[in-house]
Amino acid sequence: MITFTESQIMGWLGQFLWPFVRALSMLAVAPVLGHDSIPSRLKVALAAALAFALAPILPANMPSPSTAAALPALVQQIAVGTMLGLAARLAFAAIEMAGDLIGLQMGLSFATFIDPQNSTPSPLIGSFLGVVAMLTFLSFDGHLALVAALAESFRSVPPGASIAQFADAKVFVRWGSELFRLGLHISLPVVAAMLAANMALAILVRAAPQLNIFSVGFPATLLIGLAVLMASLPALMPLIEAALRSGLLVGVSR
Repeated sequence: MITFTESQIMGWLGQFLWPFVRALSMLAVAPVLGHDSIPSRLKVALAAALAFALAPILPANMPSPSTAAALPALVQQIAVGTMLGLAARLAFAAIEMAGDLIGLQMGLSFATFIDPQNSTPSPLIGSFLGVVAMLTFLSFDGHLALVAALAESFRSVPPGASIAQFADAKVFVRWGSELFRLGLHISLPVVAAMLAANMALAILVRAAPQLNIFSVGFPATLLIGLAVLMASLPALMPLIEAALRSGLLVGVSR
């Protein structure tokens, strides 16, 4: 008769529990994989599949779920997984911020609909660039790079180890400033075109005071903004891809 000791059972449970919690925490906030349209049961099943796949590469001397070290290890897995997903999600936030700024300059700040990614009202142009970012993310296998970053995190921060270096706040502060810069670069062509259009409309109103600026200005800025956005989108794609890739690199380098 085959018998198993309690320590063996707890060891096997830890081999599955720690990667499962870390993977589920990452999926809860990660872009694409953590989309609200994906059922929660499917996310749990995906986290379980990742845990089984990652179990063989985990170190043997991990905290047992039955010891006092289990609670700090559990908090560690949640923190590391959340930071992995958040690093990639922030890149999407920067791109959507650029879209919101473009929509504001075009006069489309009132045109909103429910964003399925965040379940909140979102400006039209911001949601459009968010979809573009999502498709770009999938085109260079960003979802697979997230899984690779998750696997690499167990080598750099195994369960029970200190996360002080991993959770360096300065890295995320620098990453946030870099995202703000990228967002401004993405929105710059349309914002510059809108500035020129508004200046032209102001000169036109001064030259012809009888002109109804409200009936002419809004359609003009809308058409000019859409034309510039469509014309500049091919040139903006490298910036969007660079933002998404840098978000993944932040997660891997942690």
